[in-house]
Amino acid sequence: MKLSIITTATLAATASAFTSITPLTTTPTQMNHQHTTLSASSFSNEIGSQPPLGFWDPLGLLDDASQERFDRLRYVEIKHGRIAMLACAGHITVASGYHLSGAIDKAGTTFESIPNGWKAIEAIPNEGLLQILAFVGFLELFVMKDIEGTGNAFVGDFRNGFLDFGWDNLSPEEQAKKRGIELNNGRAAQMGILALMVHEQLNGEPYVINTLLGYGG
Repeated sequence: MKLSIITTATLAATASAFTSITPLTTTPTQMNHQHTTLSASSFSNEIGSQPPLGFWDPLGLLDDASQERFDRLRYVEIKHGRIAMLACAGHITVASGYHLSGAIDKAGTTFESIPNGWKAIEAIPNEGLLQILAFVGFLELFVMKDIEGTGNAFVGDFRNGFLDFGWDNLSPEEQAKKRGIELNNGRAAQMGILALMVHEQLNGEPYVINTLLGYGG
């Protein structure tokens, strides 16, 4: 049951991987009030529309879409990309043999004893899964969101007047480049984590390259 629920959620999240982005000069507050219907070609110059595919919307999600609709799709795409990048990094870390020290519960179940990938879902105590879900919910509701009036400049900008890391010192060109890099890394990560999960279910070996090089098994 746990496996089927998580599989469904993952496939739904990955479906948003290849939609396109928001103008650098438009603020989230302004975006919320733009309901004018636009043609798909109106978004062809957005960040993320670049060679070799250019503007790519095979499902027609942006046909006659408003700016508000576009911004919503971009927001979801960026968030899923960030989650997928963390998922890939975490998967690679534990697959390399690195685990937290100590126990995951009072019974003494160690982090190191928890298997990698899908098998971890069944091995983690239900209380642990509830804690994970509660933490994710906390981040979703109170941390990873755009707070109006805090100076955020674009969809997915969660600085909220608190974090910066020198972003405001970058030129508009540098900011656009970094946003494009994040977007495309997120797209790749969504496909990457889905591939790891699928291959693990097919033959128990998520890293196909290991099998090809003779390290599988």
